[in-house]
Amino acid sequence: MQEIVGVRFQPTAKLYYFDPAGIALKVGDRVVVETVHGLELGQVVIAPAEVLPEEFEKKKPVKVVLRKAEEKDVQQAARWKGQEQAALLECRRLAAKLGLPMKVASAEYNLDGSHLTVSFGSDTKVDFRELLHELARDLRTRVQFRQVGPREETKTLGGMGRCGRGLCCSNFLTQFDPVSIKMAKEQDLPLNPAKISGVCGRLLCCLAYENEFYRASKSAMPKVGQKVATASGEGHVIYLNVLKGNVVVELESRATVELPAAEVKVLEQAPIARRHKGKRLNPAGALARGQSPGNSAAPV
Repeated sequence: MQEIVGVRFQPTAKLYYFDPAGIALKVGDRVVVETVHGLELGQVVIAPAEVLPEEFEKKKPVKVVLRKAEEKDVQQAARWKGQEQAALLECRRLAAKLGLPMKVASAEYNLDGSHLTVSFGSDTKVDFRELLHELARDLRTRVQFRQVGPREETKTLGGMGRCGRGLCCSNFLTQFDPVSIKMAKEQDLPLNPAKISGVCGRLLCCLAYENEFYRASKSAMPKVGQKVATASGEGHVIYLNVLKGNVVVELESRATVELPAAEVKVLEQAPIARRHKGKRLNPAGALARGQSPGNSAAPV
């Protein structure tokens, strides 16, 4: 059995594991640890706990916590934190001077200022050797450049989402979960990239939040195109209102009714293409565009 403790260096940063080395720690404690960037000040977010070796195999070897942070450590970290903006501006100035196609997102010092990590975004490979040399000379410290993707770049810079609130990635997300176009289809969202993409230009992270709800709800409802029986007669499902738990049915008379899914009985399991006002419906329930009334092609 090995005892470990979870530590973060930023509120929404990746979680790292360390061996508390017998130090009594609790959630919220500041600790000083050794990393590849030198000494770092972190905060305990997971209290020391024992884990089986096989559960922790992928995270070995585990470095140890050097000590609980003292007041001088906190003051030193704050002092170097105050220098980061100046380092960021200097890096941006030099990058512009050298004509490098890069967007410098952040500059972070370690605990004692002996190492500066610069994160940047770029659509191409950047030769930053001259920039590295000049920046290290001006700041008199060891500098490391780290190229990040659009999501992480946006997470670092921050901003406002289309919902009017701060970006999820900057406020509480600690990792990026996979997001696919299939999630947008599952939620019957418009497949217009401008409407389902975030500030970073990638699919909205929030598509994953309600995806399981939509998937589970739809599995208990009739599918679009299925023949069903209702109190008003037989018809075919043309739309699912998942949030209300209702289905919209086009009756044989071409009238439409919206009913709770529990009041609809499926007569045919296999969905079929149905016309609606001269246009056919695709399996997601949206009207397919560009279809002539005489087109009998299969659903897309």
